[in-house]
Amino acid sequence: MLIEFNFKNYRSFRDEASLSLSAEKITEFSSSVVSIGKEKILPVAAIYGANASGKSNVYKSFAFMSNYVKYSFQYGDDEVNYEEVRPKPFLFDEESEQSESSFEVFFTLPNDMSGRTYNYGFSLDSNGVVEEWLNTKAKTSKEYRLVFYRGEEENDFSGIPKKSRENIELALEKQVLVVSLGAKLKVEKCKLVRDWFLSNELADFGDPARNFFMSRTLPKGFTEDPSVQKDVLKYFSSFDNQIKGFQATRVPNEEDEQDEQFIIEAKHKRIHSDDSVMIPLSDESDGTLKMFALYPKLHAVLEKGSVLFVDELNARLHPLLVRNFILTFANPKINVNHAQLIFTTHDTWQLSNQLLRRDEVWFTNKDSNGLSSLYSLADFLDADGSHIRKDENYEKNYLLGKYGAIPSLSAIDSLIGDKNGKKG
Repeated sequence: MLIEFNFKNYRSFRDEASLSLSAEKITEFSSSVVSIGKEKILPVAAIYGANASGKSNVYKSFAFMSNYVKYSFQYGDDEVNYEEVRPKPFLFDEESEQSESSFEVFFTLPNDMSGRTYNYGFSLDSNGVVEEWLNTKAKTSKEYRLVFYRGEEENDFSGIPKKSRENIELALEKQVLVVSLGAKLKVEKCKLVRDWFLSNELADFGDPARNFFMSRTLPKGFTEDPSVQKDVLKYFSSFDNQIKGFQATRVPNEEDEQDEQFIIEAKHKRIHSDDSVMIPLSDESDGTLKMFALYPKLHAVLEKGSVLFVDELNARLHPLLVRNFILTFANPKINVNHAQLIFTTHDTWQLSNQLLRRDEVWFTNKDSNGLSSLYSLADFLDADGSHIRKDENYEKNYLLGKYGAIPSLSAIDSLIGDKNGKKG
């Protein structure tokens, strides 16, 4: 489970930002809090904020870290490739534009009964890796123990077996992470970290191209295994009982026989008849296609006990459906493997003390200099210097501007003509 994610100097976040899923000492919905070792961890984090306030940049920073861990060994000594993938720093400040960007996570591993926690992070500048570190802490320990530290002037790989250490020192390049290279060389502790990132799922519904691709990605085994289609149908029945089944028809590719393509149709029952009619899945509603796109990721994280991070979860979905999605993760009887949901949203209907804990609600805010900040409702202090009470109407107070993180609006009058018939 993700305990904490920290990042700095990435896009609109110049200063360090921290997204914590470590439970505060508050009383609401205590049954959903997961205990692992000495850690109390939350299953859900919801991120609110105005347009262009930095919500999506929180998602993008986590996605960047994940992808760099997975693929950094591909960028070794290739300045062109690295220039394309290097993190984008905060650009409205000359100092930060030239400074490194940093990313760090604290997490536990699924099915690890020892209660061990891990701390991994790295910093990158325009040339490559500036720093990288991995530390672990046993359940009974108060301090983290070094596995490795890599810096510009010195390295300490003492927590890595000697033979593997020599191989890493020999092959390591400026743009490549120790964890990525070590995982490729089958160094166990590096592989554990790399695999944790691999197990997590990302879904960006703010990106039209990615959204289109995801809606056409089939669940594993969907075309050949009836039981998979049955599971998908059961999932659909939780929000749409009109679909009675699916049919997958292979479309031959004359140019490449190995390239399997399918037409997916949804079965609907005719009115006053036992017959059914097949409708191309692409003709279903945008919301249905989005739920189809989410199914493989939802199934994967619930099965593995990993993290699902979704940008714009509410887009094209009814608020009750979003609520049901959140409750899936908050219910320990369903979420038996302790998967986590982190999502950005504009849907204030979910901003309720009947659904979310105060430490599960986060806000992004951008100031007049273009600097984004990230803070939780549990840490927020009102005008009197008091913490927000759990019985407050979060939605109403948020829209009234009590918690910040809302747009500053003025009338859209630029399209209205003046008295002389000219536009103002």
